[in-house]
Amino acid sequence: MVEILAKIPFYKLARATGWPRVLPLNLTVSVTYRCNSRCLTCNVYTKEAAEFTVDEFDRTFRSLGRAPYWYTMSGGEPFLRSDLPDICASAYLHGKPRIINIPTNGLLSSRIPSMVEEIARRCPRTQIIINLSLDGIEDEHDRIRGVPGSFEKAVETYRGLRALNVPNLALGVHTVISVHNVERIPAIYEHITRELAPDSFITEIAEERVELETIGASITPPADAYGRAVDFLIARIREQSYSGISRITQSFRIRYYELVKRFLAAGGQPIPCYAGVASAQIAPDGHVWFCCIKAESMGNLRDVDYDFRRIWYGEPAVEERKRVRAGDCSCPLANAAYTNMLMHVPTVAGVAFEVAAGRSGGKTRRA
Repeated sequence: MVEILAKIPFYKLARATGWPRVLPLNLTVSVTYRCNSRCLTCNVYTKEAAEFTVDEFDRTFRSLGRAPYWYTMSGGEPFLRSDLPDICASAYLHGKPRIINIPTNGLLSSRIPSMVEEIARRCPRTQIIINLSLDGIEDEHDRIRGVPGSFEKAVETYRGLRALNVPNLALGVHTVISVHNVERIPAIYEHITRELAPDSFITEIAEERVELETIGASITPPADAYGRAVDFLIARIREQSYSGISRITQSFRIRYYELVKRFLAAGGQPIPCYAGVASAQIAPDGHVWFCCIKAESMGNLRDVDYDFRRIWYGEPAVEERKRVRAGDCSCPLANAAYTNMLMHVPTVAGVAFEVAAGRSGGKTRRA
């Protein structure tokens, strides 16, 4: 965390003036569009791409060096790629990221635990975070995810992951809050935390994204219903007693929920967006996006010999940064929002004050 805070002035300058040239510290890498779920909130499985090979990822990660602090290996379903451990190991070799986060639907219960164990072994100094997606309980989850038996398979995967003896592994549960489950969030939370006791329970709001082919899908919950759901989650967070980095993480999580409430109530970007400066995404076929909401390509890595910098510092990226800075787009995208909060002095100051004051109570939990 300290090393990120030291970089904040440079990112703020880069956003405001274009100097100094900085590379993203938060990078999402979509390794595939393929998915074995058929979710009501995502149509990414309908897309096709000439996926990057491990060698292509390796050359790209080499060009990024040690800039990314946080990698998210996303999809589709990332574990459909049998070479996912090789992709993660390449990111580790060239960048030594502090965090590699991998979301999964958990359907591949026979292979995910062994693949995660290999990833953790090959990236020994990186925190590996596996976020298992659960959008409901039993049949409710199966209906939203579009595959019978999804909940049972996901829980089987969770048990397999929990049985691993891996010191650098954190296991969380991730729920997408949508029109399909918003009124059930308290019940979902209580069941998951009671029956599974994950290291973390996180949510993000369902949104219409170009990447997911959900424009016009009307999956975002109403502001009042979302507010009730996350007010419940905020209250539960405040009832817990967290220490160290966990306390910081939970304080930021509360602020993310509050940001989304503000977005739904009033629109616009509640705090300055650093997409294209501190965060970015690489599509499975090598296109570089500032974020997945608009999914507008700044260029393809295959066209620049896999040199990320040539795209990142190129004219299309420079022009798109101007539009982002001018507020031409707005969204509550979780991955970008956490980076934006790190760059927002009032948010960081509020987190620091809350952590110093030790505002929490109840049983101790990890982040």
